[in-house]
Amino acid sequence: MINYIEKNKIFVLETNNTHYVFGIDKTGYNRHIHWGGKCSIKDYEFTDINGENSNNSMLDEYRQEITPFGSTMYRECDIKAKFADGCREISMHFENYSINGNTLCVNFKDDFYPLWITLNYEVYEDYDIIKRYVTLKNTGNDNIVFDRIFSAEFSLPSVEPYTFKNTNGAWGGEFLQTETVLDGGSLVYESRRGASNHNQSPYFIAHRNADENSGEVYFASLAYSGNFKVSASRDNYSVTRISIGMNDFDFSHTLTPDETFDTPPVYCGRANGFGEMSRNMNRFCVDVLMPKQFNDKPLPVLYNSWEATGFDVNSAHQTELAKIAAEMGVELFVMDDGWFGKRNNDCAGLGDWFVNPEKFPNGLDELIENVNALGMDFGIWVEPEMVNPDSDLYRSHPDWAYHYDHRNADELRNQLVLNMTRADVQEYIFNCLDELLKNHNIKYIKWDMNRPFSQTGAENLDDPQMYSYLHTMAVYSIVDRLKERYPHVQFESCASGGGRCDLGAISHYDQVWTSDNTDGIDRMTIQKGYSLLHPIKTMRAWVTDIEGINKPCSLDFRFNIAMQGALGIGGNLIKYSAEDLEICKRNTAFYKSIRNTVQFGDLYRILDIEKDEVLCNEYVSADKNKSVIFIAANGTRFYKKKFNLHFAGLDMKKTYSFALDGTEYKKGGAYLMNVGIPIYVRGVDYNRAIVLMSVDEK
Repeated sequence: MINYIEKNKIFVLETNNTHYVFGIDKTGYNRHIHWGGKCSIKDYEFTDINGENSNNSMLDEYRQEITPFGSTMYRECDIKAKFADGCREISMHFENYSINGNTLCVNFKDDFYPLWITLNYEVYEDYDIIKRYVTLKNTGNDNIVFDRIFSAEFSLPSVEPYTFKNTNGAWGGEFLQTETVLDGGSLVYESRRGASNHNQSPYFIAHRNADENSGEVYFASLAYSGNFKVSASRDNYSVTRISIGMNDFDFSHTLTPDETFDTPPVYCGRANGFGEMSRNMNRFCVDVLMPKQFNDKPLPVLYNSWEATGFDVNSAHQTELAKIAAEMGVELFVMDDGWFGKRNNDCAGLGDWFVNPEKFPNGLDELIENVNALGMDFGIWVEPEMVNPDSDLYRSHPDWAYHYDHRNADELRNQLVLNMTRADVQEYIFNCLDELLKNHNIKYIKWDMNRPFSQTGAENLDDPQMYSYLHTMAVYSIVDRLKERYPHVQFESCASGGGRCDLGAISHYDQVWTSDNTDGIDRMTIQKGYSLLHPIKTMRAWVTDIEGINKPCSLDFRFNIAMQGALGIGGNLIKYSAEDLEICKRNTAFYKSIRNTVQFGDLYRILDIEKDEVLCNEYVSADKNKSVIFIAANGTRFYKKKFNLHFAGLDMKKTYSFALDGTEYKKGGAYLMNVGIPIYVRGVDYNRAIVLMSVDEK
């Protein structure tokens, strides 16, 4: 709901539990007023601010929705531009507004130059989420060159210091959480690599002594997979502000006459504890943000052949693996790298998206038909944004890779990045994948991206420093076009592991690859970090043969962890014993029985592996008739850990039945949440899965 107080020119954006309030003061400036609990709408008003002295102007003290560069505003700005006559200051003042249902557009224009700036808001009441972005329009006859265009600015309500939660990860260790108290100065999270998530993440989570179940949490996440920047600061008045958007590192955008530009959107909210934040975002992403073809359908159990075969793929070997996978209950068989071009290792073939005739002399359909005959769908791996110098594509079009004529091209993983800002490159990639999907019964594409950018020269662009944005938009566009043409095909976003897992990717792909690290122990931490602001349904989690030399864990343990997302299997099944295969079959069947609850239910993080030495996550169905609880520990200290396990998210008035360690229970939801049941976690490799059913459910 959007309310407008005409007398004071104040907008009140209302969700189920929050008011977000800003307006236009008497001088025409945009002013932020409140973000928090609901108040009487008639009470909202502006507070007069006067500059204290010549070094502390009133503008520096303003809390704003967007801050342009210029005047006596010396703090971080959100929009910075240069006009044709060399002026680099923007003076934006309110012009008008429009409200259309739950959408608000507030228009500003520069006092002299032909620049319009629109602040856009969309309210999702039931999810306590607000979408924000900025629209720029050049209404004149000369170019306007922008050095910075952020999507939103936020001001937090308390003068007390906030703790900021983000990630500090790497390849194989994505989504490792970090917390920093910002008591003064500035704090920056960013990516300059061309993808969004390996190291830091394009969001902020700010709180003061919050935990899973209590404490105000403020958050915003940028739906964008390119170079991003989140800049937070706390000034001499103890005001904490955050700006979020495309990174201004190596950035410039020229807005030509009559051109309009929309920034990537930001989704923000306020919650009571990290758990409520995660559940709100999970529901919102599944219901609103994800592509509609599969957002309401459970993702299949897949098998990926990479660990079993590497680049050495052929129809016979893949079929042998497929037979074993089918017996285990797998629904989707995926052939990974090595099927195309002259691809026998990672040194050659990228870019040549035609079936290798030596490996598949009878074509790809022989394998696909074998897989389909076993009752499984077929999927395949591609890496469309990359090219090996040893490829037919590169030999024909060396200029298609990002490059500078007089600099050596840095190769990472023996490959270069294709210049996706070129229309001919985009059409080549689209046509290759279109031919692949048109000619073969393929139901799944794993889209990989295995290196960051370098030598980002793009001679085709008038605005070469827009490469990150334009590259990202090109990827989104190709995926969207393919999904429209082939609505039965699922797409997975992979970027050398979890390098592209942001809300932008989730808006276009059906699932994401969380990390190349499939070690069951490490994944407990990685998956918790992912779950904070991303939907569980999209989180691909594999059971593989990687169990850690110094921290071994059983096959059952690895299933326990991987079943807490979208389950996949990736081990070398040919080497599995009969006992191993039976474990796989049993766990796969169990996952299918609870996957709707995991993929669409509410997540409650009850125990934390780092803090409590025990991991305990509970998933509760929307109707609260079913719950599944996963418990795992790999060696608790001092030999044992005894405690009462308190459940969460249940209906206090319903009765639930379940079994744990041979004991049958039938207890009320209130009892299970307030009193709990005794549990004894002991030894290494402890893992349990408990299914609760309402006794009233038929």
